[in-house]
Amino acid sequence: MAALLLPLLLTGCGSDRDTYCSAVKDHQQELSDLVGSGGPDALLEALDIFEDLQDKAPGDITDEWQQLVTSIQGLQKALEDAGVDPATYDRDHPPSGLSADDKARVDAAAKALGSGTTLRALQDLDQQARDVCKTPLTL
Repeated sequence: MAALLLPLLLTGCGSDRDTYCSAVKDHQQELSDLVGSGGPDALLEALDIFEDLQDKAPGDITDEWQQLVTSIQGLQKALEDAGVDPATYDRDHPPSGLSADDKARVDAAAKALGSGTTLRALQDLDQQARDVCKTPLTL
């Protein structure tokens, strides 16, 4: 029985990795353009790409994708709840009428996104893409 399951498991893993690596390559240019733009909302603009890669990711990197995507979603939600435009939001000069609570939530979400844990997850994801897919997440 084990001899019959092993090829299925190995093929399944290969197929998952192939699908994931194909998605990495398909999104690489767009992701590079977004991140390379240096815009304040670049990661938010890339969220759809990150969610797609997370959906296709092999099981050994789901925690890293969860960390990154959840952090970006948290900032997106905080900005939306505060009613501010992520492309023009300036922490040092917040829009008039922004409550102290909303500003604190945006600050906390931005801090979580910029945390060592999230940055390490992104570095690990890029390294995994280089090692397994033979291509970085961005050019």
